[in-house]
This record gives sequence, structure tokens and C-alpha cells, in this order.
Amino acid sequence: MAVIAADIKFFLSGGAANSDANASLGGVKSSVEITDATLHNLFDVVSSAEASAGDVEYRCLYVENTNATDTLLTALAWISSNTPSGDTALAIGLGSAAIDATEQTVANESAAPAAVTFSAPATQGAGLAIGNLAAGEHKAIWLRRTISAGAAAYNNDTATINVGGDTGA
Repeated sequence: MAVIAADIKFFLSGGAANSDANASLGGVKSSVEITDATLHNLFDVVSSAEASAGDVEYRCLYVENTNATDTLLTALAWISSNTPSGDTALAIGLGSAAIDATEQTVANESAAPAAVTFSAPATQGAGLAIGNLAAGEHKAIWLRRTISAGAAAYNNDTATINVGGDTGA
């Protein structure tokens, strides 16, 4: 059975049972899956002080191929829908740890991970090359949210990250 979209799942980091997105700062892959597209399921609310001064925050999640037998070939990660706010930008970077390894941990949400290069690829063709994800394997992906200084309030500021590749079927 080939890898299908439902087999590609995202999980928090921060410890095996971590369920707090604000603590998703690298380390062990959590068993908690990111399953909904609700506001603040990964980043917290931007405070008025953060909007005024500007702010950069980081989160680490893991993408996993949950297919029981098949490999997702030449997997790529991209931002299919970046934030609609002109004062907010999302960028992604592949974790520094190898596939199926534990990613580095940062001290707090304002600390940038070492050896991670961020960009904002908007299409699968421009996506970040993860490589092959065999059945049950995972790879860390870092997200960087940048709030411009003097940012205006914006309700429902969202973005969509995708991972895809070839199924070999």
C-alpha cells in the first residue's frame, strides 16, 4: 500500500508526552499529534508589547511517515499558505539532526536553533529536501515566526505547512 497524505503526520517536540505547543522547542518527539487547524495550536497569541517591539519565535515539530510498510521518497517541506498579515512572516528550516534522530533543544522560544537555515518555499518544487522517510521515520522541522515592529492587530493569522513526495507506486 503506497504512502498517502493521511500517512504524513506532524507531532510536537519537547518530550514524549509533551502537549504544550509553547514547549515544542526541540528534543524528543512527542506522541501528541498536531491534528487541527485551530488558532494558537503551535504559536501563542502575539501580545501588544511583542507587536509594538517586534518579535521572533521558534517552534520545532516532527513530520513522520506513519505508513506501516512504505517509504515516502524524496520528501519535501514547503509553506503552501503563508500568513496573510503583512506584519507577520513564517519561515521553515530542516532540523540539524538526521532522519529518525532527536533534534537539538533551544533554551526558550526566542533562541534560534544552531545550524538551521530558514526560508519560505511556497511550492513543492521549491520545497526543502528532507530525503526518503521510511515507514515510521521522522524528521524535525523548525518554524520561525517573525512579527514586524509596529505590527497591527490581526485576527485569524494562519499559515499551512505541507510535506509531500513520491510514493513509488
